[in-house]
Amino acid sequence: MISVDEIGINTNFARRYKATFPILSDASKSTARAYGVLGSHNYANRWTFYIDAEGGIAHIDKDIKPLSAADDMARILRELIAKSSIPSDEDLM
Repeated sequence: MISVDEIGINTNFARRYKATFPILSDASKSTARAYGVLGSHNYANRWTFYIDAEGGIAHIDKDIKPLSAADDMARILRELIAKSSIPSDEDLM
C-alpha cells in the first residue's frame, strides 16, 4: 500500500488497524505522480495496481469499492492467473 501521508500518520494508521502489510509513505508524492494517481487537492486516487511476475502492470482497478474490495481483488487475481501461465496455489500443491 502506498499513501501520500507522512510516515508518522502511516505508522499510527498501521498500529491502529493492526496492518499486516507494508505501507510506503510517499510524502513527496513522487510515486503518486509517476503512476498518474495524484488527484485534486494533492490526494492520491484509490486505485489498485496488479503487478505481474516480470514487474509490469498487468491490470489497474480504478473502481475501488471499500465494501467489496477484498472480493474484487480475489476475483481480479483469479482472472489474471487464468489469462497467464502463472501457476495458482492449487497447481503448486
